[in-house]
Amino acid sequence: MGVRVVVVDEHRLLAEALASALKLRGHRVLAAAAPAAGAAELVISRAPEVCLLGTATPAEPGVFEPVVRIKRERPQIAVVVLGPVPSPRGIAAAFAAGASGYVRHDERIEGVERALAKARAGEVAIAPQLLQGAFAELLNPAAQPDDEGSRLLRLLTPREVEVLVRVAEGEDTRLIAAGMEIAPSTARTHVQRVLMKLGVGSRLEAAALAARTGLLDRALPAALPAAPSAAARG
Repeated sequence: MGVRVVVVDEHRLLAEALASALKLRGHRVLAAAAPAAGAAELVISRAPEVCLLGTATPAEPGVFEPVVRIKRERPQIAVVVLGPVPSPRGIAAAFAAGASGYVRHDERIEGVERALAKARAGEVAIAPQLLQGAFAELLNPAAQPDDEGSRLLRLLTPREVEVLVRVAEGEDTRLIAAGMEIAPSTARTHVQRVLMKLGVGSRLEAAALAARTGLLDRALPAALPAAPSAAARG
């Protein structure tokens, strides 16, 4: 017996292709869409047995807000996430939001069908090893903090941290060199090393990455000169 399903994905071509494949295998696809917003409203209005929700960024904050709303307003609708090779944090986020399963983007159509059937039956639709990682993330969130800002900061030397702060403040090579009392060629080398370690191609990208991950907030105290001791002041 086919499953009544709504397919939602960020990429319309993928949503429509998957919908066509499911229709050919006897499932009733109520909608296939790639809404920029309103995914939850679409699913709630069509009331499928299962929603297949595709995302390219399962660990991104807020990506599973539609799942939260769907489960709050129509708890009988099962949601199966279709995503990339997952991290435990992405899996944990999906299940914490109320999803019933997680299927990788590279899964065969037979695997997607099995996941839909399990979700409709109220079962967990996910490979055991992925589920184990998800539960570990939910039960012990502090065990694997995955703090991107701290991780990146550990890659940099104290001098490179100061360079990053100056780059984020918009200083060019000449100002960096003058402020740090080093040669412009040395300043240029420091900047290139910072870009390389952060995995970015420009100063603007470095500044944006530092701000987005909180690296800049951590870097500022580290880059400040140490206050003189009482003995030194006296």
